[in-house]
Amino acid sequence: MQQPLVIAAPDVILEQQHWLAQLIQERRLSAKTAEAYERDLRQFLSFLTGHLGGPPRIADLADLKPLDLRAFMAVRRRQGAGARTLGRGLAGIRSFLRHLERKGLANAAGAAATRAPKQPKSLPRPLNARDACRVVDTDLQLADEPWIAARNAAVLTLLYGCGLRISEALSLTIADLPQGGESLRITGKGDKTRLVPLLPIARQAVDAYLKLCPYAPAPDAPMFRGARGGPLQPAIVQKEMRRLRGALDLPDSATPHALRHSFATHLLAGGGDLRTIQELLGHASLSTTQVYTGVDTSRLIEIYDRAHPRA
Repeated sequence: MQQPLVIAAPDVILEQQHWLAQLIQERRLSAKTAEAYERDLRQFLSFLTGHLGGPPRIADLADLKPLDLRAFMAVRRRQGAGARTLGRGLAGIRSFLRHLERKGLANAAGAAATRAPKQPKSLPRPLNARDACRVVDTDLQLADEPWIAARNAAVLTLLYGCGLRISEALSLTIADLPQGGESLRITGKGDKTRLVPLLPIARQAVDAYLKLCPYAPAPDAPMFRGARGGPLQPAIVQKEMRRLRGALDLPDSATPHALRHSFATHLLAGGGDLRTIQELLGHASLSTTQVYTGVDTSRLIEIYDRAHPRA
């Protein structure tokens, strides 16, 4: 009968068990996350068994160099691991070495000095137009109190109808609302300001919320309030979106930020040009907008054929 492969010395296995117990009990990591960390560390210890010529001991881990970690990641990349998998694996190894460092058993500086692979840019998938309209419908909000349902609808309508970030929507004040105007002045990242159209349906949603809100906000105070009257927090908006996902049978990719993404994507699909969408979103670079809206070569050729004088 074949003997099971020994991937680490007993002292390492004991500390691994203590580390995992600490992750679950003290740091409240989910069982799936702890399982992923355990698997990543097991792969690393298995690599070290071959790399060092025998099951690694605590003393071997104490002598680890960045070169050893880079060699492990090179092996995992050849096995097909992507940047996200490698990044998570390195995070798990660092966590274990920091656990040993706190006990005076190792130095985690080598792991800390090892750079994680560059992560690919990812964006939430846009909702289709029908689902986006359902999300912002006041009648479909799940809050028991009418004013909170109106508040949620107003915030989500600003994300989809104006392309705002959550932080931008929640920082709006009464003073930011135009008196009879049709645009909002938004202060975005880097304190850059931009003008975005305030669609009638968005203004109606905001006005409906303000009419029902039991708290009268000062002109320079946040317009959107939490249930107890304090400024509305992004986590509450995200929580309400999760509830809507379940109620409306939407995919996990349906997040508040996906509404901003949907705003841009649907504008482009409707014939909007990239430069205008860039201004509306507050992107510093047109290339960011191109990635954000998922523009591909065929779409660029279509724009060229329709707009260029020599097309």
